[in-house]
Amino acid sequence: MKWGKGGGQGPRGYHHGNLRETLVRAALALIAEKGPAGFTFADAARWAGVSPAAPYRHFRDRDALLANVALQGFERFAAMLTTAWNDGKPDVLTAFDNLGKAYLAFARTEPAYYSAMFEAGIAPGTDPLLREAGDRAFAVLRDAAERLVALMPAQGRPPASMVALHVWSMTHGIASLFGRGDAARRSLPMPPEELLEAAVLIYLRGLGLPGDAGPPR
Repeated sequence: MKWGKGGGQGPRGYHHGNLRETLVRAALALIAEKGPAGFTFADAARWAGVSPAAPYRHFRDRDALLANVALQGFERFAAMLTTAWNDGKPDVLTAFDNLGKAYLAFARTEPAYYSAMFEAGIAPGTDPLLREAGDRAFAVLRDAAERLVALMPAQGRPPASMVALHVWSMTHGIASLFGRGDAARRSLPMPPEELLEAAVLIYLRGLGLPGDAGPPR
C-alpha cells in the first residue's frame, strides 16, 4: 500500500526519484497549512505518498527534516539579500533600504521557509550546515552595517555589529508582524516597507548619520 496525500491508502511500492526533496516539499506544504509545530513525521510521509518508515532513510526525525527546510530557506534568503545589497550600489543608503525590502519580500513570498527558519524551534547549533547558512545571511547585513557606520562621524561611531543586530531586530519584527504572506500577518495602515524605512532612518540619524548621507531625492 502507499499513503496518499489525503490520508487514504493505495497500492504500496510507489518509487520516488527524489524522496528527500519530496519530503521537504511536504514539510513546506504542511507548515503553510498547520504551522511548523502542527504536523508529525508521519504526516510528512503521508503527504509524500510513502510508508511512515520511508522518511527515516533520509532524515533522523522530524526535527532533522525541519532543519533541512530551514537550511534551504537560509540559502535562498542569503542569495536574495546579497542581490538586494548589490555591494552597496548605487549608494550605501539606497542599497541598505533595498536590503530591508528584500527581507520583507522574503517573509511575504516564502512564509513557510520563514517559519521553518525562525519559528520551528530548531537550534542552529544542531546542524553545522544550518549554522553556516544562517551566518552567511547575517554576514550580508553585517557588511552593510559596516559600510553605513563608515559614513558616521569617527568620534562616537557605534560598533557595526551592534548596528547590524539592532537593524536586524527591527526588520525581523516588522516582517513577522506586518510583512509575512500567511495568516499571521497583522494589518497596518501603511506598507511595511514604509514603516521599516522610517524606523531605520530615525535610528541611523540618532546614531549620527549625516543628513546629507542619503540618496539624492
